[in-house]
Amino acid sequence: MKKENVIEAQNLTKMFGDFTAVNAISFEVKKGEIFGFLGANGAGKTTAMKMLIGISKPTSGKANVAGFDVFTNAEDIKKNIGYMSQKFALYDDLTVKENITFFGGIYGLSRKQIKEKSNNLIEALGLEEVANKLVGALPLGWKQKLSFSVALLHDPKIVFLDEPTGGVDSITRRQFWEMIYKAANQGTTVFVTTHYMDEAEYCDRVSIMVNGKIEALDTPKKLKQQFKVANMNDVFLKLARG
Repeated sequence: MKKENVIEAQNLTKMFGDFTAVNAISFEVKKGEIFGFLGANGAGKTTAMKMLIGISKPTSGKANVAGFDVFTNAEDIKKNIGYMSQKFALYDDLTVKENITFFGGIYGLSRKQIKEKSNNLIEALGLEEVANKLVGALPLGWKQKLSFSVALLHDPKIVFLDEPTGGVDSITRRQFWEMIYKAANQGTTVFVTTHYMDEAEYCDRVSIMVNGKIEALDTPKKLKQQFKVANMNDVFLKLARG
């Protein structure tokens, strides 16, 4: 059975004056897929993601996210996606419970839903003992896992993760990817940017941006075969060096 596309982009372009940050990129992402969106700093991946999540209007091209047009339905896109930024997105001066309640309200959940989901989330993450502590007091790894769980609170069709494992240790990174796999297995599409090339191996498919263009897009296995290398880091280096 063919899976539906939940993201479709066609010649998507973003210019800032004379500078083309994203240059006519085209791709699609399927329901439940873990899609890695890679590129060096300045390659255009964050700019592309901002267009897809409805906070930056494209200069030209087309894109559809969760069934909504990025030009005309940006607000609908925001309601149907989860987003976790590179910089920790929760509020340090609120407790774990208060953060969950606050974001649940933003996502339009009822009080009953918030209470139920809050209890489930705290139990699943093993945060019972710190549920009433300020988030600022938690270790970074716990913050990241909590932030990811909060991004999924309203059961979005797609969750966008912008370098979610930056700065955490290898054990926490592995635990974080287990959470990503679980979300994908439950049908959530995961769109993830990372600069860790070993994490590219965990994705179903990977696109690699160089200077605003997508220069490669396939499964990690096929990309390694195509470039005749043993790992994704070497694929990336070959593309980056032209």
